[in-house]
Amino acid sequence: MRGLLSLSTAITAVALASACAPVQRYNGYPIDAAAQAPQAPQVGVDTRDTIRQRFGTPSTTPVLDQTAWYYVSEVQSQVAFYTPHITDRRVMVVRFNGDTVSAVESYGIERGRVVAYDTHTTPTRGRELGVLEQLLGNIGSSVPIQADQQNQGGRPPNH
Repeated sequence: MRGLLSLSTAITAVALASACAPVQRYNGYPIDAAAQAPQAPQVGVDTRDTIRQRFGTPSTTPVLDQTAWYYVSEVQSQVAFYTPHITDRRVMVVRFNGDTVSAVESYGIERGRVVAYDTHTTPTRGRELGVLEQLLGNIGSSVPIQADQQNQGGRPPNH
């Protein structure tokens, strides 16, 4: 009986410990060192087409200047219900001169910066209306409906 109790306690402890193991989520272009990674872009040799075939569509491109492609990958780790934390982020920038690769830059999570977003709304001109002003604001501002003297009640006239 004692052995069964210690065995069930051990199984419960292992189940609880595995339930609290971090869950990893991969976003973006998968840059995995264990997998067969594609060959890095070669300056002066590769073109836009060979980069697209090797790495796929870029994660993002500049809007006005189409001379660079950005490939972004990120690994998030989350334990139970807590907020996920970014454990790894890599950015590969491929710059082009015309159609050929002119430079390749790689950045890690250490180069990242926290951007503080402003959560305020943009003010509009005028003043804010209260609830009653919104509900009763149009009363008296429109032309009243004119009753048709010959066709009152909506019935066609008798001829």
